[in-house]
Amino acid sequence: MAIDYEKEYDNRGLVPNFPELFAKRDAASNAYRAASPQAELGIKYGPSPRQYIDLFPAKDDANAPLALFIHGGYWKYQEPVTFSHLATSLNTLGVATGIVGYDLCPAVTIATIIDEIRAACLFMWKRRQQRMVVFGHSAGGHLTACMVATDFRTLDPSAPSDLVPVGYALSAVSDLQPLVDLSVNADLRLDAAEAKRVSPLFWPVPPGRVLDVVVGGAESSEFRRQSRILADGWQDKAKTRYEEIPGANHFTVTDPLDDVNSAMSKRIAELAKQAKAM
Repeated sequence: MAIDYEKEYDNRGLVPNFPELFAKRDAASNAYRAASPQAELGIKYGPSPRQYIDLFPAKDDANAPLALFIHGGYWKYQEPVTFSHLATSLNTLGVATGIVGYDLCPAVTIATIIDEIRAACLFMWKRRQQRMVVFGHSAGGHLTACMVATDFRTLDPSAPSDLVPVGYALSAVSDLQPLVDLSVNADLRLDAAEAKRVSPLFWPVPPGRVLDVVVGGAESSEFRRQSRILADGWQDKAKTRYEEIPGANHFTVTDPLDDVNSAMSKRIAELAKQAKAM
């Protein structure tokens, strides 16, 4: 039976109650923002309105490790302000957490978005002088892998090459070639060559990098495959770890981050501490 790729990559179609899940997420985000007077909201790292970071400091922030979250939305949807709650558990675990925004397709290309997130990481380096863990969901998972594979010294000689030595990629699209023939590409504007060029699956990875690849067990077979091939494809280049969250769909896969005692929250906090110690 032929695979219906349009359906496999239509996460909203596969999770019909996504509006309820989004409403719950938005309420949690608003609540945490309201409860975080210490947060620095809207820190500009670039010239466009969407190039900003909401930073939620840890209690002992001067000594805290740093995590940076990249939201998803097929590189063309979503707002950073709806993901503030993902800092809750990490802040409790002593990790300063930034939620980063970026310009969206079709106004910009995916290659431009990759460069914007690199600029955000360099901005945080100049501000805090520390390596960081990057974690992201869906398109943000793709961008997470891109950051782990980046040699930042080629962009800024003052930065360490391994500015992002560790990453945690949730539901990442690592090979963008299957998207070329799908309706989503009307906004992404990828041709075959560009799709491969911006696919971190095929990138060289500097030695010593670490990437956790996590996907929901109830996600489409293509999204599970995309995560598996990233973990497998990078295993000779980096230290990779693959995990499926039983029963989680594309939009509930991040739910463990709401629980300070979850393995996911503790793992990202551990990776942040590893990054700081490097």
